[in-house]
Amino acid sequence: MPANSKYLNPSFWPRFTKITAAILGGYFVSVTFHLALASWFSRADVLITMAFTGFILWVALMVIAFLAKSGWKIWGIYILLTLLFCLFIYLGQTYNTAK
Repeated sequence: MPANSKYLNPSFWPRFTKITAAILGGYFVSVTFHLALASWFSRADVLITMAFTGFILWVALMVIAFLAKSGWKIWGIYILLTLLFCLFIYLGQTYNTAK
């Protein structure tokens, strides 16, 4: 039984943006989130924990990317989150120099 054509997306670019947002964007958000935590808390503990929670967060962000209506919107959200976490990394390294 063939799939209902209204659920299929024949265009290349919407699929490409969702796939790249899921893989690359989710990875960037996951890594910058954990590095931001590492710049504020115990670096060794956070990086060891990242081996497990980083993968779980990455998979969750992949699922969110594929559930989104627009790949461009999810890319924008992931880029903004990555930049926000980069700001937290910068502030953490600036104000927590005593570690």
